[in-house]
Amino acid sequence: MDNTVNTKKRMESGFKERSSILYHLQQLKKNYFLYVLLAPALILTLIFKYIPMYGAIIAFKDFSPIKGIMGSDWVGLKHFEKFLASPNFDVIFLNTLKLSFFGLIFSFPVPILLALMLNQVRKAGVKKNIQLFLYAPNFISVVVVVGMLFIFLSPTGPVNQLTTWITGQPIMFMSEPEYFRWIYILSDIWTGAGWASIIYVAALANVDPELHNAANLDGANLLQRIRHIDLPTIRPIMAIVFILAAGGIMSIGFEKAYLMQTSMNLPSSEIIATYVYKVGLQSGDYAYSAAVGLFNSIINVILLVTVNLIVKKLNEGEGLY
Repeated sequence: MDNTVNTKKRMESGFKERSSILYHLQQLKKNYFLYVLLAPALILTLIFKYIPMYGAIIAFKDFSPIKGIMGSDWVGLKHFEKFLASPNFDVIFLNTLKLSFFGLIFSFPVPILLALMLNQVRKAGVKKNIQLFLYAPNFISVVVVVGMLFIFLSPTGPVNQLTTWITGQPIMFMSEPEYFRWIYILSDIWTGAGWASIIYVAALANVDPELHNAANLDGANLLQRIRHIDLPTIRPIMAIVFILAAGGIMSIGFEKAYLMQTSMNLPSSEIIATYVYKVGLQSGDYAYSAAVGLFNSIINVILLVTVNLIVKKLNEGEGLY
């Protein structure tokens, strides 16, 4: 009797599996064109994102280009211990964390505020002109942006001309370590906030105008309408954007930080990304630089998971996953 029941269950399970496979094959055949469109993105992601992960093995080896990755001697966590014990670790790690944390705190609300203000502009022509003005800095090259910073903030630049007129002496903005972090963050807000607001503007465009009309009839003012209508609409997007930003909190753009570095502001401008470049490419210590980069990635993953759990608790179970 038991054997008959077990056989029947196995037959039912096998039938369900076959049905599931047939269903997926039918869907694949039905929507094959969509999969064809998706294929290039998947192939590029596989080639440039997943296959290079194989190279992370050198972080655990005494890598020699002659011996190759598999032929190099295994050293375990030697390079990680070396980085954690190095006298530069505290400075580099804290610089990276401070620059990322303050950048997130000050940069995250700005696109939301811009989107809320743009949503109140009713004339389409005026709104388009304002959006064009806000989005334009995003298309300026990082090299050009840093060049502009050096020109405007130089001892003889327009900013220091005004400073000299007021205080009697110029300020060495690009040389003093205490100014580097704020110049980096404020210039990031200028170049990226307008472009980052697009996703919020698109979400606010889907708000039913009848909700605002009903709120007006009930006597709600502008701030009350924003609080009870607009913000709940974009809250899920805010949560996802914040999680992704917090998950990449240690991944600061290397180009801008490196271009803004001078011999005088290194105590504030030396971050993990620039340190990896100098140690790996300039000094040729590939294994050590790979270990530092992998350490940075592990911290990012931990932050991503942690922030996602926190946001899900605060956002009624809605998070990145």
